[in-house]
Amino acid sequence: MDKPEIEYVGDVAPTELVITDIVVGDGAEAQPGSVVDVHYLGVEFESLEEFDSSWSRGQSVEFPLNRLIAGWQEGIPGMKVGGRRQLVCPPELAYGPAGGGHRLSGKTLVFVIDLIGVS
Repeated sequence: MDKPEIEYVGDVAPTELVITDIVVGDGAEAQPGSVVDVHYLGVEFESLEEFDSSWSRGQSVEFPLNRLIAGWQEGIPGMKVGGRRQLVCPPELAYGPAGGGHRLSGKTLVFVIDLIGVS
């Protein structure tokens, strides 16, 4: 799949994780303790400004799910290889409240994730 484009995701930032399957995969299913190989795009909810993208670096990334932000830990399990899922993560499930020390603290974040592999 090509790099996604995130356009409009709503006027009001959600207070809970919002999971939307864009493409349902038919491969192996990610479990809570999985290591996932993903391509992803992250933008800020309000500005839709991109802050990170594996596509921009030209290669997917492999992560242990238990080392990622809570929104990914909750939002990726159940996803199948070959799928594309959008996660809208409120600050509590991303980098915490404003003033938390991370440049994205206090921000609602939107990710589009392609699951390439799982182990």
